[in-house]
Amino acid sequence: MGRHANVRMGLLPGAGRRGVAVLLGIGVAALVLLLAMCDLGGGAGSTARGGNGAGGGVHAPSAAPTGRLTTALGFGLTHTEYSADHGGGTAKRSAERLLSMRPLPQNQAIMGWGADNPEPSPGTYDFGELDDRVDLIRASGGTPVITLCCAPDWMKGGKAGTTDWSRLEVAPDRAHFDDFAALAATVARRYPDVRHFIVWNEFKGFWNDGRQRWDYEGYTDLYNRVFRALKQVNPGNLVGGPYLVMDSFAPGDDGNGDASATLKGPWGAADRRVLDAVDYWLKHKAGADFIVADGSSGSRDDRMRPDEFAATEKFAAVGRWLRERSGGLPLWWAEWYVEPDDGSTGWDERHRTAVQATAMTELARGGADAAFYWNPQERGRTCPGCLWTSTELASGGGEQLPMLDLLRRFAAAFPPGTRFRDVPVADEDRPNVRVLADDRTVLVVNTLGRTIGAEVDGRSFDLPAYGIRWLRRA
Repeated sequence: MGRHANVRMGLLPGAGRRGVAVLLGIGVAALVLLLAMCDLGGGAGSTARGGNGAGGGVHAPSAAPTGRLTTALGFGLTHTEYSADHGGGTAKRSAERLLSMRPLPQNQAIMGWGADNPEPSPGTYDFGELDDRVDLIRASGGTPVITLCCAPDWMKGGKAGTTDWSRLEVAPDRAHFDDFAALAATVARRYPDVRHFIVWNEFKGFWNDGRQRWDYEGYTDLYNRVFRALKQVNPGNLVGGPYLVMDSFAPGDDGNGDASATLKGPWGAADRRVLDAVDYWLKHKAGADFIVADGSSGSRDDRMRPDEFAATEKFAAVGRWLRERSGGLPLWWAEWYVEPDDGSTGWDERHRTAVQATAMTELARGGADAAFYWNPQERGRTCPGCLWTSTELASGGGEQLPMLDLLRRFAAAFPPGTRFRDVPVADEDRPNVRVLADDRTVLVVNTLGRTIGAEVDGRSFDLPAYGIRWLRRA
């Protein structure tokens, strides 16, 4: 797993009385900022910008955030162990420029996946690496999102002052739920521009072996304490969960007692135990500003049915179920995957990107308001599915890869709330292409490993093997 666990399972005064009022307003604002920097809400001192992050005070942005607060963030990415804040200066700057070209929402965990233990001992903080990630997001103009996972060792039976990274995925003991909620509040105070928070990650550590089901009671208890703590810091903070992996069984396994009889399709059947956990959380949550999911188009045993492209229809089906079940809560996908971790598919990058494009169309059709691409990172020259080349390369680091181009173009073309349109596709082409369109743009994906001639929206053109074509509509 490694030290940072790169795993899935993540103003101008006027004159007269108006001028006096403005000056008073500036004075009040300065006082508020001073109080925040002192962190009277319970931090362990202040850390200056660019410091070592050892305190629990405010690590403020250089400028106040602008824009309307919303849960409809669209498509973005999650930073993992090695990201654009690692490596050589030239490569880092190149990756940062890529991120700045079209700012995307960006997600970062508080511990693991590039961030050190934030509270190695009670009341002693180390936010240095988390500060670096938040600053990277700020510098690129992205909307920052924080995933409140995972927990320091002393909250889960370990020794204070030590970090055993092999136990990263262990949940905090119930006796320390309030301590974890207090840590979440400290994080929220430290980054006042971060207003979007996901509670925990994939129910890590919340499996009940005795009952062979998720410990949704325990997770919901933790969630509720964190939710209330974040709202006390700022009632405007936006908080969501439960961030469950939407597991499914392959077609043919429907006789399994854990397979849902209602949420199913050609791709398979959802795991009933996951749906039970979602239902419990929905019924007993203290509140939520959005609902969070995670999942793969493949089944629990990594089978993709009927094929890798059609399997992605699972995302739309699950998305519609979650939105309906939650009464229309905004839907976030914290992670999504289209192939096994072991790379056993043998796909080249063109094939992989075509499947990802198809998955994104299904996420959008299912009503996703936000979706974060889990950006894999390697330290060598090859990196399947990565957004940019490793910033640790002596040459050629920080250069754009096909998935980043797709992510940016898709985010720009189909933001949340897009009204999708049906466009004409030649009958002989329907089995071979996937199409997503609105009034301005059409995305066409070739699902075959050979060049085809396609007729879409009244235009004829050739598409290379697993090719992607963007069309502008009149």
